[in-house]
Amino acid sequence: MLQLDSVNVFERSHYLPLLARIGPYDRAELDRLLRHDHGAGLGAYTEYVAHEAAVLPVSDWPLWAWHREQPMRPGFVAWGAEHAALIADVLGEFAERGPLCVRELEHPQNVSTGGGWWNRNDVHWAATWLFRRGELVVVGRRRFERRLAVADDVLPPEARTSMPRDDAVLELVRRAAATYGVATLDDLADYPRLRMATAKAAVDRLVANGELEPVVVDGWDRPAFLAVGTRIPRAVEAAALLSPFDPLVWHRPRAERLFGFRYRISIYTPAAQRVHGYYVMPVLVDDRIVGRVDLKSDRAAGVLRVQHAHIEPDAVARRGALARRVAPLLYEAAAWQGLESVEVTGPGTWAGDLQRELG
Repeated sequence: MLQLDSVNVFERSHYLPLLARIGPYDRAELDRLLRHDHGAGLGAYTEYVAHEAAVLPVSDWPLWAWHREQPMRPGFVAWGAEHAALIADVLGEFAERGPLCVRELEHPQNVSTGGGWWNRNDVHWAATWLFRRGELVVVGRRRFERRLAVADDVLPPEARTSMPRDDAVLELVRRAAATYGVATLDDLADYPRLRMATAKAAVDRLVANGELEPVVVDGWDRPAFLAVGTRIPRAVEAAALLSPFDPLVWHRPRAERLFGFRYRISIYTPAAQRVHGYYVMPVLVDDRIVGRVDLKSDRAAGVLRVQHAHIEPDAVARRGALARRVAPLLYEAAAWQGLESVEVTGPGTWAGDLQRELG
């Protein structure tokens, strides 16, 4: 599951977890898998509100049937009742014409509000209604704009089934536990964005089934659970730049509990109040988050700009050695973006060390 976000000051978020885990790769390969600017039909992946807006396998579509059946916000329910005819018209046009971006719909109410492809007129909201209800599915993107199609026209038969809610929630919590290894109840609830009471019922079942083991973690102020069969490595050797939406850090209380890392992305923070830059990316070295960098791909100049670099307080004693570990990551990231060089152009407690390593 790759969380989607439109900000591309460095690179859009869904590309970054793979960079962190496997190193530089051909983004065009991922585009082809996701049908982003490639192909017109549904492939092996689609999108839904899983955690947040995210890419997920088509085979997981039944897992989210309970979510699609949940009541919408009261205001949106009222809007849907008022615009039932428009919703039917939009669904009918998709049925008649096949996969489309919302901007391509010919409905007379599909008029510009001056927002580009963020054009949120009533036709946009009608398509959103149908998407949330599962009557439309994402079959790819064009210039990062969703292409949608009627679910019954494109989903394979096995994806049109509905998994019972309790079974689906159990599977989602099971996956969260396997991914996290050790986790608190709120960690497990947040991974698929469940209510705590809903997650607790699933956790209790998994403990009773022998799939989760209650454990105590030194320094944690709440009970935790360990996925049975989790293999604990003797050592971790890794170095990576993390997306703000990487599962390793997307639940901010967990990041603080695990790493002592209090994290805010800062894109929504007024410029004068930003401490670590605009698009703040955690830096992982081995089993610690040791710093954070604000990166910008200056595509016109061919430069990856390090606009801010900060070393975490518990890593200050190793700042030089850590900079030597991280400098190659920045060169790789620049090359991966098709940029020719890396420049430290901003301030920060780690900026000098990185500048020396980058030459």
